[in-house]
Amino acid sequence: MIKDPKRIVISRTDSIGDVILTLPLAGIIKERFPLATIIFLGNTYTKPIIACSEHVDEIWEWAELEKLEEEQRLDWLKAQNIDTFLHIFPRKEIAKLVKKAKIPNRIGTSHRIYHWLTCNYRPNFTRKKSPLHEAQLNTKLLEPLRIGSDFSLKELNQCIGFTKIPALPDRFKGLFAPNTKNIILHAKSQGSAVEWGVDQFIDLAKVLSRNEMNVFFTGTEKEASFFRDKIPHSPFIHDLTGQMSLDELIAFIAHADGLVAASTGPLHLAGVLNIRTIGLFSTVKPIHAGRWKPLGNNVVILEDKKNNDFSQPLAINIRDVEKGIENSPKK
Repeated sequence: MIKDPKRIVISRTDSIGDVILTLPLAGIIKERFPLATIIFLGNTYTKPIIACSEHVDEIWEWAELEKLEEEQRLDWLKAQNIDTFLHIFPRKEIAKLVKKAKIPNRIGTSHRIYHWLTCNYRPNFTRKKSPLHEAQLNTKLLEPLRIGSDFSLKELNQCIGFTKIPALPDRFKGLFAPNTKNIILHAKSQGSAVEWGVDQFIDLAKVLSRNEMNVFFTGTEKEASFFRDKIPHSPFIHDLTGQMSLDELIAFIAHADGLVAASTGPLHLAGVLNIRTIGLFSTVKPIHAGRWKPLGNNVVILEDKKNNDFSQPLAINIRDVEKGIENSPKK
């Protein structure tokens, strides 16, 4: 077992939701080893997410390391004096690099063949068939640090430390209406989830605007091409697609009262930012809410319990979504 690590890297180089569900590890390790330096290796795209955690001391961008020649990358890593490296999202090239750098404690799941050659600590568990949530599965890799893995989702949410929220620019701050609920609709998922369907979100926007709620459509410029021309003209409905950086989106969500989305990054952001978070899910494993529901104290999960066809939109009643919003507190 590993004793008293000093500089620990948590490596998760995939998407927003995955990174958010990994951030509790930083809080858990920091509580167990308060003098340790916690470093998070992630994508450039997710850096604003990682920067929100009060438990992360340094952020490394994998894309920047990839720009270096192999020997330069190796020399740089050796110079960082890392003693413990956690491969939360397995990547063969990173595992090989860490082994070559002779980092003493290299932790990775035993279910990757290349980890048998590159890692000297290999907790044995499977994600594919496990009944556990993704955030709980991540804690299994803490075993070599003499840290248990029986955390509840409530406990993991308390460990995330998502407190360093960027400031919201005035041009967005002025869009919020003070005397009604301000609700974000994130209609697309960049292929990460079974979606509800653009038309359902448009119909929901119409319902909410008739109740004089303030509605904001968010998403990338590419996603907007699927529905921008369908967004109704109303003083209560706003198209913000393609207009925000990730920093701005984080700050905007933090100021809102609620968000509706399928299982995608902004849904996880809303959860840890503690606004009313309405997640639309399929019950099909392994993409079901039991594995991927957002962390947070104000989360409502609505499921399509009949459809197991990934090519079909989720069959979830608009009225059920509306009720979830109506029952949410106003900030």
